[in-house]
This record gives sequence, structure tokens and C-alpha cells, in this order.
Amino acid sequence: MPALRLEVFDTASPGDGTLQPLVEVTAVEEAKVAGFEQGYTAGWDDAVAAQQGDQARLRADLARNLQSLAFTFQDARSHVLQSIRPLMLEMINRLLPEVARAALAPTVLEALSPIAADLADTPLTLVLNPAVRSQVEDLVAEATGLPMVIEEEPSLPEGQVYIRFGTSETKVDLSQVTAEIAAAVRAFFTLNT
Repeated sequence: MPALRLEVFDTASPGDGTLQPLVEVTAVEEAKVAGFEQGYTAGWDDAVAAQQGDQARLRADLARNLQSLAFTFQDARSHVLQSIRPLMLEMINRLLPEVARAALAPTVLEALSPIAADLADTPLTLVLNPAVRSQVEDLVAEATGLPMVIEEEPSLPEGQVYIRFGTSETKVDLSQVTAEIAAAVRAFFTLNT
């Protein structure tokens, strides 16, 4: 049986019977390089897109976690403030008036100190609530030695004293200060609610 021969349809083959490649070697190399470049570029683009997607996902996760943390902080702060609110209000209602009562006589003395030298023999008039008379009178008389007239006025709050000398008058009002502090603390808790 004779060897099988295939028919060649290439028109560019030389007449000597040798077969010529259908594509030139340089064209094949160029096609390989172009294919490599195209694959490399596609891979690079995919990597960049994946990285951008990861960054966007990370940013979204971070924003969500920060928002959750902020809500958690606000919840904790609100809980702590609500927990200490009764204690603070009780301190204002009970402790602050006692502190103001104890500070009244020294505050009156402090208000008198700058003018004590000018008074000389002019009698000093103190208008105050009868409940605080003894503590204020004792401290002022002991510290200044000034002649003093005490006028009791039951309508005055215990934290309020008027100091009169000659034609001038000075008001010491710890009741007002106490009320303003209490109002500020209540407003703070109301605002944070």
C-alpha cells in the first residue's frame, strides 16, 4: 500500500516540493507578545478593580462600625447621666442649701472687708433673716469690731443679707446663687434627656 499523501492547498509553496509555513515566525512572535500584553493588562485591570472594591467595602465597614460606636457611646453617656441624675438632684436639694448657709457669714465678712477702713465710726446695718442672725453677727463682730445694728427681716431668705452703711447698700444673696446652680443642673439633665 502506497503512503498516504495529503493535498496541499497553499498557493505560495515553491515548486520544489518543500512546504512553507502558512504564518511567518515573526508574526507568531508578535502575536504571542500582543497576547501576553493583552492578558497582562486584563489581569492588572482586574486586580485594580478588585482592590478598589476591597477599599470601598473596607470604607463602608469602617463607617458602619464608627457609626455603631458613636451610638454606643451616646447610649452609654445617656445611661450614666440618667444613673447619676437622682444623686445630683438630691445633692442640690439637700447639700447645696447647707453649704450656702455655712458660707453666708464668711461671704458677708468678705463683702465688708474692703469698706471696713472707710467706715470708722459709722454704724453698720445688717438686714437679715432671724435664723442666721447669730452666726453672721458673731463672725462680723469678731472679725471687724465695727459698731453694728442688726435688723431682722423674716421675709428675707436665709441666704440673703443686706449690708447698709451710710447711703450705700450691698446685697449678699446666696439663695439666688443656690437657685441658679440648681436650675443649671436640672437644665443640664433635661437637655441631655
